[in-house]
Amino acid sequence: MKMLENKWALVTGSSRGIGQQIAWGLAGRGCNIIVHGRERQNLDATLAGLKAYPVQTAIATGELASAAGVAQVIEQASAAPGPVDILYNNAAVQARSESILTIDQAEWNRVFQINVWALMALCQAFAPGMRARGYGRIINLTSGIADQPNLAVYSVSKAAVDKYSRDLAAEFKGENVLVNYLDPGWLQTDLGGKNAWFPVETVLPGALVPALLEDNGPTGRFFSAMDFKYLEK
Repeated sequence: MKMLENKWALVTGSSRGIGQQIAWGLAGRGCNIIVHGRERQNLDATLAGLKAYPVQTAIATGELASAAGVAQVIEQASAAPGPVDILYNNAAVQARSESILTIDQAEWNRVFQINVWALMALCQAFAPGMRARGYGRIINLTSGIADQPNLAVYSVSKAAVDKYSRDLAAEFKGENVLVNYLDPGWLQTDLGGKNAWFPVETVLPGALVPALLEDNGPTGRFFSAMDFKYLEK
């Protein structure tokens, strides 16, 4: 049974890595996909993979590093043939490694713009439509990073994502707009590095669990993709 058939999902940062895997996984369950990347040419591999599934696709391009770029993504995603029913806020950047005592304001601003402010703007853009339609799934990617003060900017940005997700879930309590946050695990991606514990493909099927929740299911919860990595894809 394809629970997501005819739904539309926007997956930020889906030109490669975790976002690409999520896009392909959703398409395998009948979900139409809005693929996002900074530039159009970066999306070819993901779009090629989506051809294996009988779903519709659309494209949204733009840098999440600026308010103008975020607005461009929202405009293009809003022009897709269907409304955004599922939002995966996957795109993120790592912080540079340095002493927590010397991190400057510019580095906090750079990371928070993409990891937090852009995520919030996308939620604000698409959650009201979900409310109006009585259906929505928002999945904000977080991290299990801990005890690495040299990467405090990244870890604090993800802590902000967790708290924002819980507060947004409370806003939509009882309205079937489920907001949850997902730790994909330490994966072999450009961000995770080649020494990470697991290949990127192991993010499935766990990364899809928050999108597959039944109506009025759990919200404001933490999910770990690795808890489900031994299940069938």
